[in-house]
Amino acid sequence: MTENPSNTAPATRSAAAERMRRHRERRRDGLCCLTIELRETEIDALARNGFLKPDTRNDPYMIQMALYEFLEHALS
Repeated sequence: MTENPSNTAPATRSAAAERMRRHRERRRDGLCCLTIELRETEIDALARNGFLKPDTRNDPYMIQMALYEFLEHALS
């Protein structure tokens, strides 16, 4: 006897499956995920050059956005 598909709960993905799905999606989009280390002086330079507001220099997300903006500016 087969189950009625409308009565079954949707399948959940494991954490590993979700990481692999995101990895494959990034690869299809031509992206590469990297972890980098920045020196305090490099973060200071982002702020000094207007890519990062000084009061957000301890916010990892804002540093990431500033670095994206810097790279776009430098590579375009």
